Amino acid sequence: MPIEHISDTARWVAVHRAMESERADALFRDPFARRLAGTRGEEIHRQMRRRDYVSWSTITRTVLFDATVLDLVGRGEVDTVVNLAAGLDSRPWRLDLPPALRWVDVDYPDVLAYKAEALAGERTACRYELAPADLADDSARAALLDRLGLRSARALLITEGLLLYLSDAQVGALAGDLHARTAASWWLTDLA
Repeated sequence: MPIEHISDTARWVAVHRAMESERADALFRDPFARRLAGTRGEEIHRQMRRRDYVSWSTITRTVLFDATVLDLVGRGEVDTVVNLAAGLDSRPWRLDLPPALRWVDVDYPDVLAYKAEALAGERTACRYELAPADLADDSARAALLDRLGLRSARALLITEGLLLYLSDAQVGALAGDLHARTAASWWLTDLA
């Protein structure tokens, strides 16, 4: 298995977004995906069995999540997006988002540092924040959500590709944490 750590999956997923973006009839364009994937992402992709079978689900998920985010933001339903386990997602850079929108990417410190370095000099469409955290740590996660001030915002929480890496108890604890913050109006997730 070429994936040595859960954070490697972010590079692998970026390869899928790059492949779709480079098609003439692409369903979305992510001009940063190839850069974010880097050589490590390409290496992971080459070594994966059934790589073409898996890529369609990433592409479909990206299209649906993009559309949902744009719809909720466009209708004024949310003023804050918190992307839990954001990985190398580039929505704050590539989507047409309002400048007043607050977008917070949460992930391991090394993942966020890599993304910040890879996208240095690029401008986001909205207000952007990094929030390093280990989401499997219940107390750290609860403290982070409190620190983000989600009690006063109309927030969309995204857990794209996260839940399958958590135990049933961890998913339950995450759901409890989100439910306790009444401003967390929307929770966008995928089930695998």
